[in-house]
Amino acid sequence: MNDSSIVSTMMPVHLSLNHFLERAGLLFATNEVISRRPDKSYLHHTYADIYTRTRQLAQALLQLGLKKGDRVATLCWNHHVHLECYFGIPAAGGVMHTLNLRLSADEIAWIANDAKDRFLIVDDVLLPLLNQFKDQCHFEKIIVVPFTGQTHGGPELDYETLLSQTDTTNFQYVEHHEDDPVSMCYTSGTTGKPKGVVYSHRSTVLHTLVGCLGDFWSLKSTDVVFPVTPMFHANSWGIPYGAMMMGAKLVFPGPHLHPEDLLDCMQYAPPTLALGVPTIWMGLIQTYENALQTQPNRWHLPKGMRSLVGGAAVPQALIKAFDTHGIWIMQGWGMTETSPLCTVSYTKAEFADASDDEKYRRAAMAGVPVPLVDLRIRDDNGLNAAWDGQQVGEIQVSGPFITGSYHQVPVQADKFTDDGWLRTGDVASVDAAGFVRITDRTKDLIKSGGEWISSVDLENALMAHSTIAEAAVIAIPDIKWSERPLACLVLKPGATLDAQELGNHLQQMGFAKWQLPDRYELLDQIPRTSTGKFYKLRLREMFTH
Repeated sequence: MNDSSIVSTMMPVHLSLNHFLERAGLLFATNEVISRRPDKSYLHHTYADIYTRTRQLAQALLQLGLKKGDRVATLCWNHHVHLECYFGIPAAGGVMHTLNLRLSADEIAWIANDAKDRFLIVDDVLLPLLNQFKDQCHFEKIIVVPFTGQTHGGPELDYETLLSQTDTTNFQYVEHHEDDPVSMCYTSGTTGKPKGVVYSHRSTVLHTLVGCLGDFWSLKSTDVVFPVTPMFHANSWGIPYGAMMMGAKLVFPGPHLHPEDLLDCMQYAPPTLALGVPTIWMGLIQTYENALQTQPNRWHLPKGMRSLVGGAAVPQALIKAFDTHGIWIMQGWGMTETSPLCTVSYTKAEFADASDDEKYRRAAMAGVPVPLVDLRIRDDNGLNAAWDGQQVGEIQVSGPFITGSYHQVPVQADKFTDDGWLRTGDVASVDAAGFVRITDRTKDLIKSGGEWISSVDLENALMAHSTIAEAAVIAIPDIKWSERPLACLVLKPGATLDAQELGNHLQQMGFAKWQLPDRYELLDQIPRTSTGKFYKLRLREMFTH
């Protein structure tokens, strides 16, 4: 009898971030990594330098007593040392835990304790923040990154001294399985306590491979990447891993995230790919266009640059504004729980010859699910909504780089379905071409007289008006209608508020009269969360009486 059984002949090699590090050191040794110091000077390294320093960090952590699975926290801005942590901590068998430096001291302490962080690597310019909470934590070792050149005193270790005293002649990567953890991030915690998401070698490698595909990051070794997205926010959307894998030049802005500083950095090393939340790019384009009137030659935007924008809905007006200057914005959608890339809005083949208006309309959508991510829309009855661009429901996702639980938190029905899909809390529709259009977060939808109003749609329409720089719409209680929309606005310089004109504008864009905001509140600036999103909870506290 013939034996028809067959087995794979492929090598049983585990996916590993160590491969990316070795690849960069071997193939891209002369490519640059540029970091901006606190004093705004620039520090240059090659990938050969980063390779050596990263292995020194791993060896130093082992000599300090790091054990496999121990958490090493980072409290750092975007720079070369943080990149070294991305690879050096996992190389030593540890788990990198990026602390969000924009949270309150008490929140950071709670998160560090929940993660059981054993060591901490911190920028010297952030020592004042650390001093506010370190007595609440249990860090065995604190390693300070010396950027200012000032002595800090105390029992802390100096990062550069630690590396310089470390011999990597006999260094060996700590043995691991591809499902072993490499990093963790905590959700923003706008409702309830933050929750930890733990990423593995396997999930991170797969996420990186998908992100680098042509319709998404389209990352090449000739690219100059400008990660404005914080490295403590969902691993800077995974771009540091992709840059290391492809050998792309990296330009880190350090702590300098004001529009003027970002524009200055773009002159020093013009990027071909930049990443950031919409509010960053809103401020940048306003600053740039204002300067054109008074200092037309001060800055030049890098024509042909790709910009991946996520973290909140991207107004169509912002996409048009950048396209005018030869820069195309790609909108991405995802969460800390999804590593984070889930969808990207790109030009599919059937829309290659579409009108500019149609291309802008689709660019303002969340986009198409990336490979390896399964996505469905579930309505209030738990049934799959049709992909017709009309039916809406909660986005639910599943895939190899999407979390199936939270760190030390029992699986809850409001977070995961019975069949294991992640419940995102985002409400959306999907059209026949697979484009996801996010209507709102479930907690931000406005229910007026039994009918739903999308705050996101109102915000995008308001920001399309020539007088509006920023708009955030919230629900306020109403005796008759239960809830009504209130629009919080930041006007462009020299503009004045005309509520009737705004109402006419919204109706021309398809909103019914009952959907229009009842109130408009002018603000100097809209409060933001630690990750740069509009902080609607704070707005509700301000205007709900």
